[in-house]
Amino acid sequence: MGKPAGNPTTTTTRTRNAKITWRLSLMVVGMFGFGFALVPLYDLLCEVTGLGGKTGGAYAYEPANTRPDTTRLISVNFTTNTNAGMPWEFWAENGGMRVHPGELRQMNFFMRNTTRRRMIAQAVPSVVPARAAEYFHKTECFCFEQQVLEPGELLEMPMRFIIDRRLPKNVQSVSLSYELFDVTYLEADDLVAGHEGHQE
Repeated sequence: MGKPAGNPTTTTTRTRNAKITWRLSLMVVGMFGFGFALVPLYDLLCEVTGLGGKTGGAYAYEPANTRPDTTRLISVNFTTNTNAGMPWEFWAENGGMRVHPGELRQMNFFMRNTTRRRMIAQAVPSVVPARAAEYFHKTECFCFEQQVLEPGELLEMPMRFIIDRRLPKNVQSVSLSYELFDVTYLEADDLVAGHEGHQE
């Protein structure tokens, strides 16, 4: 007498479970990769479309050629956020200030690495309303480069800026927001790339 045939229902269930597990694994890998790509994708999107009120690079301030418009006061608000999965603390010294267009002002920001490992961060700025971004000039900003902090380290960072005198008259308030991303993985990628290049 031969062996009894296997239960077709059990076989079908195992096959279905294996497919579901495979699909979920692919989704997790895809989401992980997408999270890593957020910073460069955001930069590219803003560069191509001009969306998001992304501000430009360092502005060359020439005091002799810049005269503040003392007839106007603009409210400048500052907000800070950390991207999902970024455990650092990140805040501005004050929530805002009032400035005359054309005058050089400063706001201090702070970062603290709350983990037990060395990490690298990148702050991505944006301005609201978006049309005010081209009039918001930063002469010095921590967002121009990545910030490396050791475990528990606290960093104070000045941000100096000027609101252009040409800011449209109907804009009375501008908000500068920073989103802080964990880009520690980029250093690992550079090390791997450098090692592979050395082997060649």
